[in-house]
Amino acid sequence: MNAEEMVKNMTLEEKASLTVGSDFWNFVEIERLDLSRILVTDGPHGIRKQKVLGEEMGSGESVEATCYPPACLSSSSWDTSLVEKEGEAIGKEALAEGVSIVLGPGANMKRSPLCGRNFEYFSEDPFLSGKIAAAWINGVQKRGVGTSLKHFAANNQERKRLIGNSVVDERALREIYLAGFEMAVRRSQPWSVMCSYNMINGKYSSDNKWLLSDVLRDEWGFKGIVMTDWGAMNDRVEGIKAGLDVEMPGPDKANVDAVIKAVREKRLSEEDLDKVVLRIVETMLRARECKRNITYDKKEHHEIARYIASHSFILLKNEGLLPLDRKKSYAVVGEFAKKPRYQGSGSSRINSNYVDCPYDELVKAGYDVSYASGYSLAVESADSLLNEAVCLAGEKDAVIVFAGLSEESESEGFDRSTLSLPSSHNTLIESIVKVNKNVIVVLYGGSPFSMPWLADVGSVLLCYLPGDAAGEATVDVLSGEVNPSGKLAETFPLSLEDTPSYGNFSTSDNDVLYKESILIGYRYYDYMKKDVLFPFGFGLSYTDFSYEAIEMEFDDDKKMGTVRVKVRNTGECAGEEVVQLYVEKLKSRIFRPIRELKGFRKVFLDKDEVKTVEFHLDERSFSYYSVPLGRFDIEDGEYRIYAASSSRDLRLSVDIHVSGNISPEVMSWRIGDDFSLLFKDKKVPLSPDRSRLSVNSSLSEVMENRNAYEAFKPLIDSYVKPFEGRNDGMSRMMLAMAMDMPLRGASVMTGAMGIDEIKEKLETLN
Repeated sequence: MNAEEMVKNMTLEEKASLTVGSDFWNFVEIERLDLSRILVTDGPHGIRKQKVLGEEMGSGESVEATCYPPACLSSSSWDTSLVEKEGEAIGKEALAEGVSIVLGPGANMKRSPLCGRNFEYFSEDPFLSGKIAAAWINGVQKRGVGTSLKHFAANNQERKRLIGNSVVDERALREIYLAGFEMAVRRSQPWSVMCSYNMINGKYSSDNKWLLSDVLRDEWGFKGIVMTDWGAMNDRVEGIKAGLDVEMPGPDKANVDAVIKAVREKRLSEEDLDKVVLRIVETMLRARECKRNITYDKKEHHEIARYIASHSFILLKNEGLLPLDRKKSYAVVGEFAKKPRYQGSGSSRINSNYVDCPYDELVKAGYDVSYASGYSLAVESADSLLNEAVCLAGEKDAVIVFAGLSEESESEGFDRSTLSLPSSHNTLIESIVKVNKNVIVVLYGGSPFSMPWLADVGSVLLCYLPGDAAGEATVDVLSGEVNPSGKLAETFPLSLEDTPSYGNFSTSDNDVLYKESILIGYRYYDYMKKDVLFPFGFGLSYTDFSYEAIEMEFDDDKKMGTVRVKVRNTGECAGEEVVQLYVEKLKSRIFRPIRELKGFRKVFLDKDEVKTVEFHLDERSFSYYSVPLGRFDIEDGEYRIYAASSSRDLRLSVDIHVSGNISPEVMSWRIGDDFSLLFKDKKVPLSPDRSRLSVNSSLSEVMENRNAYEAFKPLIDSYVKPFEGRNDGMSRMMLAMAMDMPLRGASVMTGAMGIDEIKEKLETLN
């Protein structure tokens, strides 16, 4: 029986039951039709499948799996084939665990370096993010396992993400915040897309027809299912009308009953319900075809993680101290040398098969090393540890300092408040350079941070979060066994005040105003002519590359072009260079970025070798989104194509004329102008009035009202108490999220109080 026949044979009750999960991780099954439940589980850089699937709120211990480099690092490879390989390995582990859909990848833009979940996202640039996300999806789905592209859309901070309203003009949405998702959908067709918690311009993503049907399905041709993030369902009936297929988690009998009642009362057409159910059944049947009960070689997968990490690290500075010299003695300081920070905290946290550490690998490699912790991960400062490290540093030829962001600094559930590293880490580096000038700093962390000591150290290697092969991969690059080839997928700013969203990010306001519009990341820094610590696309090598020639063939009628760039390795060893292509509109009449990334290619070159790297440009390479026309459009005129080693290292260029249209209006808005001018009706779409308590009121809003707190205390306690007194990443995340959790979400996540009971209590309180 095929999917359509199954739907025709279902009762209304069976159809409605499929629109809500059966528990925290499974879809509903219908035994009568031999329709088996399917299991979904967290990703996106490994399998986080709970050992006991019935554990409340996904808080139980997970099975052992490989922790691959998170998105913050894998994207720094700028290598789609490498990311696809990671996806294939994750897909194989999913099959081994009976998982049908891996919840990932995360393709949200890095709007601010402070977002606590940036380690799970690829880039500040939608072109890079879209291509990397598509590669990851293709890799996983090659194995016959589905993916869930998330979090759709404009979910760019942790604070208020459950109830906040992302206020974004349509052009910024189209060019920045939807563009990466669009590329991933068009290039890879993920089995599912996960909608975000937040509102977009006053409308929750879960019942936003424009987002889920008009754009995602009708414009982009998405064929799969849309599921909610866990607890993100606002209105189940309106969600079905909008194109939202599955509410997670379950069970949610109230919403199943609501769907049945709406159909019987003709407020929801059974035809609309059938469309949703058909997509769900097709996905379930697709999952049934997967080959299960396979095994994988844990050591082989660890080696895959090691290779990806070592080919993604970014060498930020090198004054001859790297690669390491086997004739020299080294002080190895910093607790991260023995306890590397290799992954982020929250729902993506992997229970790793095994983790190696840098210090042990340096010893195995035969280097003359001695260790001092220098700081403690358990306490903020410890003078005795600092003094011991400084003494050791003064006795050695050089020092390798391991520092970075602590686990408590960044996590799903909350945002950072500063760009600074922990003070103990900065103090350690600043103290050591006073006694030894030969200092190498190895940095771990999921997002940018300031480096006040940068001018005083000799070398800096950024490892981001390297996965469970942290030690081996780090030493591979320090030793020179692997030549570093990673490039920054985000800008490192000089200060927090310099960032595009400063003053409009992670505030106490429920309305998050995207006043910088299309000027995110390097687009902003270039437009505003701001200096940065390290630019987008930056990364050094142990060798050097020269860009020798650029040429372009362009068919103006078809708006198709081929760019060829000749690159030579002029250094002393083999290496890889990421050649980047940027497009700039000369003398534009339209408010737009100075230049934008429109191509990249990673190329391996032996010493003295020359290769020609080829890029293909199309209509979108020259387009901007015209709000008056309601589509992407090309502005007529001259364009300059740059071959670059970073967004600020422009090596070669060629100019072409591209015929297009004269903009119907001169878009003269500039950053800092009246934000309302970016919206069609010149009115900023703020969130609905929250003065009265409702099912969308957060637990913190409830707790501000004494009577409401007493009424909902059982619900609040059921959400909070399981995590109190625990110091693991999941518990920290859940407690951080608790205050922003809406009543309707807490009801579904805990099952402690039904939505009807909540509504009755609210009616009494109001």
